[in-house]
This record gives sequence, structure tokens and C-alpha cells, in this order.
Amino acid sequence: MGIFSFFTKEKKESLDQGLSKTKESFFSKIAKAVAGKSTVDAEVLDKLEEILLTSDVGVNTTLKIIERIESRVSRDKYINTSELNKILKEEIAALLTENNSKDEDDFNIPAGKKPYVIMVVGVNGVGKTTTIGKLAYQLKNKGKEVVLGAADTFRAAAVDQLTIWSQRVGVSIVSQGMGADPASVAFDTLSSAVAKGADVVIIDTAGRLHNKVNLMNELSKIKKVMQKVIPDAPHDVLLVLDASTGQNAIEQCKQFTAATDVTALALTKLDGTAKGGVVIGISDQFKIPVKYIGVGEKMEHLQVFNRVEFVDSLFKEN
Repeated sequence: MGIFSFFTKEKKESLDQGLSKTKESFFSKIAKAVAGKSTVDAEVLDKLEEILLTSDVGVNTTLKIIERIESRVSRDKYINTSELNKILKEEIAALLTENNSKDEDDFNIPAGKKPYVIMVVGVNGVGKTTTIGKLAYQLKNKGKEVVLGAADTFRAAAVDQLTIWSQRVGVSIVSQGMGADPASVAFDTLSSAVAKGADVVIIDTAGRLHNKVNLMNELSKIKKVMQKVIPDAPHDVLLVLDASTGQNAIEQCKQFTAATDVTALALTKLDGTAKGGVVIGISDQFKIPVKYIGVGEKMEHLQVFNRVEFVDSLFKEN
């Protein structure tokens, strides 16, 4: 069982609220596309393609969805426009299933893996530090002892923010201040966690926009130094992306996956955007599990991504 093994009514309500802007934009556009139409024809499909693209689902994923619906229209000969939402829901759910987006796919921390090391990457401004704080809160609530490592040493604010989160959540932090060697901070953090017998280590890393070579070198150095303490660290690399940036989030995902072995994704700020379709596009394009989504400001609003609940919420009638 994962560390988050439930999906409460309150979480469903938070998800519904978090996706409200995406839903409102998406379905108002679909309603206009089918106005005056009784069947799903080529014109409706063209408009649907445009709607998916402007919802930041992405070109390749949009084409897949349109091809699937075209195939159903061709097979069934006659599909009423009133059925379009149902068919669209089914095809998006099928796509997420094929991409191995498991329900409740959180960090399943093995009992014998102690401490379990999560390295967090992503550019400045995406909500990386906030995500770390909320993740630490969730883990602590599950009875885990967590240690944070402030290895984003290029911004004084980054160290300060993480320190504030550690105090708010009530977990330990290791920091050396601005300008310190990030790899040295990571080494000290893991050493401290081992000495304490901590369960989980979360390492923050610099959020600068690098070129791929510099990014790869820096992250490789941090990994290499951590492995002197724990040979198979990090056990997961979590990339944090801002859903409200749409296609820019997809571009950032390309850069970071080229630079390091990203194993999991977190998409933040879904509550403040109509670009929620980017979750579908990123899941389809990169085949990396979307483990967390941010649907609000509260600590509880970092949710384990559940594809069934996500699709149900997206297509739920108000």
C-alpha cells in the first residue's frame, strides 16, 4: 500500500474545484463547436482538434485522440453530438491507462530502503519549494521522519523558503547558505539522515534555466556525491512543472528528461489555469508517471494523481 492510500470526499471536492477553470473553458468551447449540429462530422472534429490544442493537450496527443474518435465515427457510422463528451472521456481515460498512469501512484517507499532519497528538480517559479514542503507534510503525516536538503544554493530566497517550510511542517533541514556547493549540501543531508535513522530525504536543487550540458553536469555531480553515502541514491527524481505555462511545461520536461533520469512528475497550479489539458499531453508524450498534482494553496492540496478521478472530475457536469 502506498503512503497515500485513500481519496477522500474532501480531496475529490478540491480536485473538482482545482479543475473548474479548465472545465469551464473546455466545455464551453465544445458546446459552441456542436451548436446546430446533430452528428459528429468532419467540421466538428476539426473544431474539437482546435479545442484540444488550445487546451494545451499538445499536437501529438491531440492527433491520437482525434484519430480514435474518427475511427469510432467511421465504425459506428452515426454518432450524435450529445455523445461526444462521453466518447472523448472514454478515449482520454484509455490513453492514460495505456501510458501506465496507475491509480494512487505515489512514492511506494520500501520498508528496507532507509533513508529513501527523492531529488527534486525544476526551474524557478514553478512551485518547487512549495511542493517539497507539502510533500514533506504528507510524508510526516504518514509517520515518516523527513530530512530536507537545501541544495538550491544559488538563490538566498530558495534556502530561506525551504527553511520556513521545514519549520512550518516540523521536519529537519540541512543547509549551508547561499553560494555553498550543492553537492556538499546533498552529502551532508544524506549523512545527517543516515545518522538520525530518518525515513525520507528530499533534496532541493537549483532552479536556474541551464543549457543541457551544465544542467547534466551539475545534477550528475550531486548524484555522484550522494552515492558515496547511499550507493543507489537518488531513488526517485521528481520534476516539478507549472501547469499554467502549458506548452512551456512540455518544453521544460524535454530539457530535464534529456539532462537527467526523471522518474516522476508533479504538476502545480492547476487551480489557477484553464490549461489542465497539459496533464494529459505530458503523461502521453513522456510516459513518466504524473505522481502529484497541485490544486490549491493548502498543504492538503498536493494530491496523488489518480487518473480515474482526474478524468471523472474533468468530465463531471456542474
